[in-house]
Amino acid sequence: MKQFRCSELRHSEARQVLREGDPARTIVDYAESEHVDLIMMPTHGYGPFRRLLLGSVTAKVLHDAKCPVWTAVHSEEKPRSAMPHHIAAAIDLRPHSSNVLRWASQLSWEFGAPLSVMHVAPLDPRTEDYYLSPEWRAEVIAGAKAELEQLLRADGISAEIHIEIGAVPEAVVERTRNVQADLLVIGRSGHGGVTGRLPTNAYAIIRDAPCPVLGV
Repeated sequence: MKQFRCSELRHSEARQVLREGDPARTIVDYAESEHVDLIMMPTHGYGPFRRLLLGSVTAKVLHDAKCPVWTAVHSEEKPRSAMPHHIAAAIDLRPHSSNVLRWASQLSWEFGAPLSVMHVAPLDPRTEDYYLSPEWRAEVIAGAKAELEQLLRADGISAEIHIEIGAVPEAVVERTRNVQADLLVIGRSGHGGVTGRLPTNAYAIIRDAPCPVLGV
């Protein structure tokens, strides 16, 4: 840790902290006690097992932390830039969406990066046959776009809008890749207790995203 701090963080003020105990619980407790407002940590890395799990420590921190968590695949290669050049936000149009949009908009402004906002109308296998109807698809897309535009106007946010229909994690990951975003902002629902567990869609998106993900 000392070597890393001296080589990678030599231009920043960094405090080295060593604790004993359960890693995830200790990280979450430390973040709360020190009023940390962002946790950054890696997933396990690319490979066959990354498709099955994020890693127990990362998953638990994502579940339980009250502050936003920025996570990305662990790689031996350094990114071209630590600053994102295109930010994407995925929202489900539920009450938490406004918070996700505000975070994404603030980061877009601070980094001078364009913002793309996406919503995926989930595919329901029971009504899959209806997806063949152009009229039905147009109605769903128009309704979601109008609701999303209203959210953006309410907070004075300017963004490119993308509406998809299909399986949520796959559609979000694919759209993030298509717009060449290098940071994806998503919601993590509530935190703490049974209702605060990381939703399945969020877990899958973080696991497979082509860029770092900020869960708020």
